[in-house]
Amino acid sequence: MTLANLPPLVTVFGGSGLVGRHVVRVLAQRGYRVRVAVRRPDLAGFVLPFGNVGQISLSQANLRYKDSVIKAVEGASFVVNCVGILMESGRNKFDAVQDFGARTVAEATAAAGAKLVHISAIGADSKSKSAYAASKGRGEEAILKVLPDAIIMRPSIVFGPEDNFFNKFAAMARIAPFLPLIGGGQTKFQPIFVEDLAQAVGKAVDGQIKAGIYELGGPEVLTFKQCLEEMLRVVDRQNPLVSISFGMASFIAGVASAIPLITPPLTNDQLTLLKSDNVVSAAAKAEGRTLEGLGIHGRSVSAVLPSYLVHFRPKGQYSRTGKAA
Repeated sequence: MTLANLPPLVTVFGGSGLVGRHVVRVLAQRGYRVRVAVRRPDLAGFVLPFGNVGQISLSQANLRYKDSVIKAVEGASFVVNCVGILMESGRNKFDAVQDFGARTVAEATAAAGAKLVHISAIGADSKSKSAYAASKGRGEEAILKVLPDAIIMRPSIVFGPEDNFFNKFAAMARIAPFLPLIGGGQTKFQPIFVEDLAQAVGKAVDGQIKAGIYELGGPEVLTFKQCLEEMLRVVDRQNPLVSISFGMASFIAGVASAIPLITPPLTNDQLTLLKSDNVVSAAAKAEGRTLEGLGIHGRSVSAVLPSYLVHFRPKGQYSRTGKAA
């Protein structure tokens, strides 16, 4: 095969993360060459078997360093930015990663003459009181100034085998006498299965999606309480759910954040996010800027959770009746 007729090259920033690894697999299945751009290529080798020999390559890149980003997009026809952080640590600050980093990727993509898919989040708003959501919003604004034809995808909470939501609370259920319902657990989510989000990215790279901002959620809207109830059902545990006010949760988060070398289970910024519902807007539904509008039938939480939370059950894969689950 000559260089001229090689499959198109797609660079995936954050290609070893929760969303990125599934995007890499989907793109490889669709026949693209994939360059996985990550800070630690030595820890990302597990993505190589997702494609044929030589189809997937690794590249060192850090969104805080422009030269590494420029090198990573060299020769690419499409760029997918999956990089994001839920909490700040060290030099990985929200602005550095989700504002400056997003702008850097957009500028490098434009200079390379490539197209861009950017993974953002529902609730992204430069005027948000949440530092996380505000940085996401500024990142989107920076991208659209450089690449008005970019495709921005805003998922609700993303779940899947490596998620930091259901896995975290299932692990807590193993040892905690109860699980906390922040603010009564009434915050609404529209969880999207990571594989469904990856398929949406695949469609975008295929050229089946026009430029714009898409809000992607799964087939059901669940409150925080309902999410925990479904998780407990799947893991066959009966931990009580105890309502905790936002004020008390804020105090606990503040104390936990002040303890050196400890990663707090929840930050005050995340509490700010929990005060607003995280669901697809009416405007996005009306305009077809949704998962269903893209022709993808999302999979529900109840259908997927048993496939990866089974090891949190008291008897592992065996139910209380002793039969394999």
